[in-house]
Amino acid sequence: MKVVIALDSFKGSMSSLEAGCAVAVGLKRADPEVTTVVRPLADGGEGTVDALMEGMGGERQELLVTGPLGNQVRCIYGMIKEKRTAVIEMSGAAGITLVPQGKRNPLLATTFGVGEVIRDAIIKGCRRFLVGIGGSATNDGGVGMLQALGYEFLDWDGRQIPFGAQGLSELVRISDEHVIPELKECEFVIACDVTNPLCGSNGCSAVYGPQKGATPSMVKDMDQWLGHYAAVSKKKYPKADPAYPGTGAAGGLGFAFLTFTNASLQSGIKMILDEISLEQDIKDADLVITGEGKLDAQTTMGKAPTGVAKLAKKYGKIVIAFAGEVTEEAMECNRNGIDAFFSIVKGVTTLEQALDCDNAKNNLADTAEQVMRLIHTIREK
Repeated sequence: MKVVIALDSFKGSMSSLEAGCAVAVGLKRADPEVTTVVRPLADGGEGTVDALMEGMGGERQELLVTGPLGNQVRCIYGMIKEKRTAVIEMSGAAGITLVPQGKRNPLLATTFGVGEVIRDAIIKGCRRFLVGIGGSATNDGGVGMLQALGYEFLDWDGRQIPFGAQGLSELVRISDEHVIPELKECEFVIACDVTNPLCGSNGCSAVYGPQKGATPSMVKDMDQWLGHYAAVSKKKYPKADPAYPGTGAAGGLGFAFLTFTNASLQSGIKMILDEISLEQDIKDADLVITGEGKLDAQTTMGKAPTGVAKLAKKYGKIVIAFAGEVTEEAMECNRNGIDAFFSIVKGVTTLEQALDCDNAKNNLADTAEQVMRLIHTIREK
């Protein structure tokens, strides 16, 4: 019997690979002959670098870059040398978690550090980039990132505009005279699960600005500035389309990638599944096991477990999911390809105990063992 195991991380407890290996341990207790294939998983957000590095044999890179408020932050990204590929989470350089609650201000926050990471990877030979853009603190339209790559966003006096969304109010002209030449050789695959346009009532300023610290007046100003930025961009780059779904992702970073680089937007889980070639493993599997820390209604909205389930159902495979917490809304998972799901928590416990890595691995292995015993019992009958 062949079982393919692909679980997302159990945040605050187990990494994707730790969770997958725990399931494999439990399965082998019930059936020492079972063949298990463990694949690390993520959905394009937090954990993407770790998952793809584990799944593709990459190396972690670390460097100091400009953080969202201009301070230095230590950012980690992944590199697969033989494929000349870099794996980047923009939140590592410009994420909202890098900014204390009281200091969040999208007028000042910049994506410059994201560009510094890309530039470092280009210098090291990478020409293909897998980029997760969730969790940003910024609303600068990706201008900071582009400035780090050599683009010049100039005011009336020919000077670079300041960092942050407020700088867009001074934008007059864009120059690509000093862009690093290797950028034209690069391909960017962007993990993007939102469909917001750049501007308007459903744009990035209106929808995501408030959680980044924007007041109603700031939202109005930023939306107008982004509209102006898009118009200036379109004069020089006719392909610029601020209405395209996803251009509003990460405060307009989606627009920057699509307009100024050779980029495509994909759902996060699709990007991951394609990169780790999970479909090839699933084709001849007898059972597929997935899961994440919490199964709820959001699991069906582009999250990793339902992405795995959808792929498995393409080949008619049985799909089982494990989770630390299962809500009442998790029943939606049954209508989205997950045949059955199980909580791994054995009884009344504290959150601290449930999240303890050793406890969680033991609980997951024990639950997997019992599920496998049930499967064998049914098969024998």
